[in-house]
Amino acid sequence: MASLSLDQAQSALAASIAKAAEIASPSSISVIDDGRELLAFARMDDALLASVAISQAKAYTSRSLGCDTRDAESLAQPGGPLYGLHTAHLAVGRALITFGGGVLVTVDGVVLGAIGVAGGTPDQDHEVAAAGAAALGA
Repeated sequence: MASLSLDQAQSALAASIAKAAEIASPSSISVIDDGRELLAFARMDDALLASVAISQAKAYTSRSLGCDTRDAESLAQPGGPLYGLHTAHLAVGRALITFGGGVLVTVDGVVLGAIGVAGGTPDQDHEVAAAGAAALGA
């Protein structure tokens, strides 16, 4: 099974931090491996306290669903086929987040992990996470 290395996770984290600073969006950034375990994390100065758990949940959701979290948003709305998805993992103590900020990390078509970002708007969070994924060639 392929997974992100610590060096890759730290590179993705650095790229995400740089993008968050560039767009003035103090963020928490979580990088997880293919097994959904945390590899690297940073909470930037002035990032919301709630952003720590939310960034980890976004990364977990992205890897669990095999897509960027913003791609699941419309499916999880009332009347959508995945309505209620956000509560599906609460029994095991994990929240699923279905709005922007979780980005799947794939290299050469192989899923290696995911990046979750929280602290800005969903679009800003997605942009920051995508910068980290792009640093790895995703």
